[in-house]
Amino acid sequence: MRITIVAVGKLRQSIFSQLYGLYAKRLRWELRLREIEPHNSKNIKEQQRHESARLLALIPNGAQIIILDENGETLSSSGLASWIDSKIQNGSKDICIVIGGANGLDLDIFPKSNLILALGRLTWPHLMVRGMILEQIYRVQQILSGHPYHKD
Repeated sequence: MRITIVAVGKLRQSIFSQLYGLYAKRLRWELRLREIEPHNSKNIKEQQRHESARLLALIPNGAQIIILDENGETLSSSGLASWIDSKIQNGSKDICIVIGGANGLDLDIFPKSNLILALGRLTWPHLMVRGMILEQIYRVQQILSGHPYHKD
């Protein structure tokens, strides 16, 4: 399985990059992080369109697309593992996780997704989300391998 995270903003040396690095080292699946700089515009819709188009261009062909959005579906870790397992069983080799910028994503990107996922209803710093979702991907990997890391 290959996991690609496409995101607005750059993960520089910080506590956020340390969190991301912790789970990146543990993950056995291939991992790629592709980032774009935020588009500065006073027009929020223009910013969303521009950033979303650039993120879409980074998504691997044929990837199962997960968009992170506070209004998305809330799954348990086991539920996410089941979703990913079903994609693996159907022959998918790529999952791409999309993380928008401070003003969110353009609405036109949502129909392209296979899953719109919320990490709860709270709003999280976009740089922190990279580590949080990567921990969940690591957890999914452990659930699917039967490792006791995850406790139900």
